[in-house]
This record gives sequence, C-alpha cells and structure tokens, in this order.
Amino acid sequence: MPLTVDQIYDEAILLPNEAKALLAEKLVENLETHVDSAIEKSHLVEVKRRRDEIRSGKVQSIPGEEALAQARHLVAR
Repeated sequence: MPLTVDQIYDEAILLPNEAKALLAEKLVENLETHVDSAIEKSHLVEVKRRRDEIRSGKVQSIPGEEALAQARHLVAR
C-alpha cells in the first residue's frame, strides 16, 4: 500500500536539514518539468504582454525590492 502524503511528511521531517533541502529541490524540479501545456502557454502570453507594455512605455517597471515593499505594505493593512 502506498504511503500517504502525511506519512511521507512525517518521515521527511526527521531528515537532516541538508537532506530536507535536497528533497524539496527534487520535488520542485519535478513540478517544473510536469507543467500543463495550456497553463504554460497562458503564462507565456501574459509574460509577452507585460514585456510589450514595458517596451512601449505604457507601464513603468520598478525595482524588485520596491515592489516587495509595496506588497508588504498592502498586506499589512
């Protein structure tokens, strides 16, 4: 009988931190290689639209740290 997610978690949490980090990396890598093609296409369309808005001057980009600070401020409200 296969292990449940909770059983796997309970075992994984006992691993040393380095092994937990490696396991997390492998899981994320697996997710990244198994992306639904419709979602990937939709994401690419959005990325190109945003790129074009920046290139045309329709929107102005801001540094990442500033964007994060604004997001944190909005969440803290």
